[in-house]
Formats: sequence, C-alpha cells, structure tokens
Amino acid sequence: MQTLQELGQAVAQRRRALGLRQQTVAAQAGITAESLSRFERGRLVELGTRKLLAVLAILGMELDVVLTRQSGMLDELRIERSQAQR
Repeated sequence: MQTLQELGQAVAQRRRALGLRQQTVAAQAGITAESLSRFERGRLVELGTRKLLAVLAILGMELDVVLTRQSGMLDELRIERSQAQR
C-alpha cells in the first residue's frame, strides 16, 4: 500500500472479512462511524495516528514501514490529499 486511500480500502476489506460493523469498530477505536466510513472510502483527509493505530489493532492489523524512493513523495501526498477533499 502506498496511499491512505489504499489503506482505507484494506481496513474496510478486513473489517468485512471479520464480520464487524463500522459502528462497532469505530466505537472501540474512539472515533465516529462517519469518520471510519469516510476513511474506508478514501474521503477523510486526516485520521490521526492514535486513531488509525486503534482501528488497525481492533482489526488485527499493523503498519509496516518500508523504505521507498525519495523523489516525488511530497507531490504524491499533495495529490492524494486534494483527491480526498473532493
């Protein structure tokens, strides 16, 4: 995964595979169901690290940091953010 949108899609897929409702996961993570829904659909600009890690923990997921190429990353993040705000 390289974008927040892809991460949201993976979260949605895992949540469904576990048979969990957005409301249940959101309540356990301390966020609103609307925020989780928007995150899963790639429509949330910022979730926050603690909240993201809480959602992932509830779903039995974790982040893995991988080194990638250096050039272009900031531009890619700007494009992703502008798309999420639409």
